[in-house]
Amino acid sequence: MKLSDDGFDARRLRPRGSAFWRWRFLAALAALFAAFGVMLTMAGAATLLGRPPALGPLNDSIGAAIVLLLFGLLLLWGGVNVWRRCRRRMRRQHGSELSMSPGLLKKRG
Repeated sequence: MKLSDDGFDARRLRPRGSAFWRWRFLAALAALFAAFGVMLTMAGAATLLGRPPALGPLNDSIGAAIVLLLFGLLLLWGGVNVWRRCRRRMRRQHGSELSMSPGLLKKRG
């Protein structure tokens, strides 16, 4: 590799990477929402199946148990979707550093 004395620095040509911590934080928050959705879904289903209420007086009735079940499923679905989008965005930004053909990454055989 030739060293030049004219002050040229090849590192300046590379685009600066964006901050990944935002996407990681959002992905972690989405995973927490998904986990909370699983717990709410299980609490609502337990009440509907005749087990003692897991959240005390919050889900004593059948209507409240159905609301907990639906809200838990909605939180689970939303958390998983946001987590997947964040992971996809992080991989796309991280993958832009090296431009390789997708065909080269396939296994031969």
